[in-house]
Amino acid sequence: MKSIGETIATLRKEKKMTQSDLAQKMNVTDKAVSKWERGISLPDVETISKLADVLEVSVEELLKSKKKSYLNPKTKELINLILKAVALAMSIAVLVLNILNKVDIKSSIIMLSIGIFCLALYLFDLKEKTDIK
Repeated sequence: MKSIGETIATLRKEKKMTQSDLAQKMNVTDKAVSKWERGISLPDVETISKLADVLEVSVEELLKSKKKSYLNPKTKELINLILKAVALAMSIAVLVLNILNKVDIKSSIIMLSIGIFCLALYLFDLKEKTDIK
């Protein structure tokens, strides 16, 4: 899946239009079109419908793009590693503390819930990656 900017650029090029051509049809500057395509800014709500008409696609098709991730891949990888580590640590902590009779049921459930939540966040991100491909 492409970003909205990549989608705009692809559709514009398929129509054999330059950024200036598209800008003229949209009554905006070519700099605005350039910013849309680079993901620096997005067309406003009122402009989306006209943009879809000019590019001869539905608004839904134009907007059916992935969101730009503002995290670099290394940061995202580190966050996922931390989420997995917390999930594992919580389950080990509950196991060890229960063996030592040093934790009550309520605390065990809270720790396991935290671990499951972290694991769910990791799996959600993993599913999002595989859905895109």
